[in-house]
Amino acid sequence: MANISPRKLRDDVYCYSYQQDSSIPLVISVLASLIERNLARNERIAKNCTWALSKNVRTRVFDCHETPDMTIQSYLERIFRYTRAGPSVYVVAYVYIDRFCQLYPEFRISPRNVHRLLITTIMVASKYVEDMNYRNSYFARVGGLATNEMNKLEMEFLFMMGFKFHVNVSVFESYCCHLEREVSIGGGYEIERTLRCAEEIKSKQIEERSCSQITRVLL
Repeated sequence: MANISPRKLRDDVYCYSYQQDSSIPLVISVLASLIERNLARNERIAKNCTWALSKNVRTRVFDCHETPDMTIQSYLERIFRYTRAGPSVYVVAYVYIDRFCQLYPEFRISPRNVHRLLITTIMVASKYVEDMNYRNSYFARVGGLATNEMNKLEMEFLFMMGFKFHVNVSVFESYCCHLEREVSIGGGYEIERTLRCAEEIKSKQIEERSCSQITRVLL
């Protein structure tokens, strides 16, 4: 993270384009770094405290039988590469993960559950942020799961969260600021700009669809 300058991050986010040839958003590296540190801390706690293991059967739905042989960074990059979800999706997914951990304080992110938790939260966040989304079956293939597993994880997550998935602008910006502090002290970059960009793109797409519909009627 030290080799990423605040200016580069700021330019990357402000100039981010939602095109097929878009580079990996830098917010993915920031989020991966944060989760990996949380993962390392939880592993240290688990070695010294048996009570640190979750006793809630519901939260164990994210546990997998075999730990995936893929880093958090590589997994997030894979998700982006095949879904093209914008940077704001990953910020909202981070909001959901934090809310989930607050609702279930006994839950600890671990190598056994982190990948399934990420693909679930990103898929749900994508449905919240984006106008157009892939089917659950596609997200399942991207995440290395069976479709029925993906459906089950989504359903369990929705009910465990109490269907509270709204993220207003102030909450979004507060989490952006937290991610900014992860990469630079005093410099930072404005991830929240991505939300505004996404909203502008959505409005333009709606206008274009309306114009095309009018054109077809006139023809």
